[in-house]
Amino acid sequence: MTASAAGRSAPRRGGAAAGGAPPEPAPVIDFHCHAGRWGRYWVDDACDRYLRVMDAAGIDRACLNCIWHGDARRGNDVVAGFLRQRPDRFIGAAFATPHYPEEAVPELERAVDQLGMAYVKVYPDYVGRPVDDPAYFPIFEWVNARGLPVMCHATYPFDPPGTTITGRFTALSRRFPHVTWVLAHAAGRVDADAARAARCLPKVYLETCSSGTALGAVEYAVEHAGEDRVLFGSDMPLMDARQQIAKVATAAISPQAKRKVLGANALRVLGLSTDLRPVPRPARGA
Repeated sequence: MTASAAGRSAPRRGGAAAGGAPPEPAPVIDFHCHAGRWGRYWVDDACDRYLRVMDAAGIDRACLNCIWHGDARRGNDVVAGFLRQRPDRFIGAAFATPHYPEEAVPELERAVDQLGMAYVKVYPDYVGRPVDDPAYFPIFEWVNARGLPVMCHATYPFDPPGTTITGRFTALSRRFPHVTWVLAHAAGRVDADAARAARCLPKVYLETCSSGTALGAVEYAVEHAGEDRVLFGSDMPLMDARQQIAKVATAAISPQAKRKVLGANALRVLGLSTDLRPVPRPARGA
C-alpha cells in the first residue's frame, strides 16, 4: 500500500545502511488491535471504518484479537470474520483463556491451524490470576511447542508484593524457552523494569500503545531496551491509531529505529518477510 500519511512516510524512508545501500522498506504493522464490539466504550467492529483509520494512519496490517467474550471460540470467530473479508490487511491473534481448561488447547489448535491465527493473546485480568500462574501453563506449553509469540500485560493489580517484570519473564522464559513474549503497553510509559527485561531476555519485546501521552516513552524504550525490541501498537479501536503512530513518527530516534519499531521488528516476531510472506523457521529441539 502506498503511504499517504505524512507520519508514515518519514519513518519508512530510513537512512543509508552500512555500505551505502538503503534498508529495504518495511510495511507498517500495528501489533495491538481489537476486533468485536464494546458499547460501553463506543467500540464497534465495522471493517470499512477500521480500514479508513488504518489508511489515514499509514498502517499496512493490523493484528487483531477479540477478548471481549469469555468464550474464546466466539472471540476468535469474530477475528476470523475480519481475516475472511480482508486477508491482505489483517493478521489474527488467537485469544486463549484458562477459564475452561479442557477447551483451551483444542481452541488454540482450531484458531491457529484452521483459522490462520499468527500468535496468542491472553488477558489475565479476566481470570484474576497473573500470567505466570500455573493455570496458564497448559496454554504456554502448547504455544512453546509451536514457537509462537504471546502478547500479554506485564503486571496486574493482583500481583504478589515484590513482583518484578524482569523476574516474572525470566522465570517464564526458562520454563517456555521457545515463546516470544510481547508486553502490551510496556513501551507506552517510561518503565525501567520492562526495559531491563527486554534487554536481558532475548525473546521479550515491548509494545508502544498507551492511553497517556507518555512524552519520551518511545525514546526511553529504544534507548534502554534496544531498537530491536520495541513494537508499534495502537490498541485500536479503543484508541486512535493516528495519535498512537504519531508517538513513533515524531520520536527523537533514528530513521532506522523508526523502521524497526513500525514494522521490521514485527516481521521478525511473526516470521514474515518484507513482502509479508512466511519465512521458514529454523529447525529446533522440542
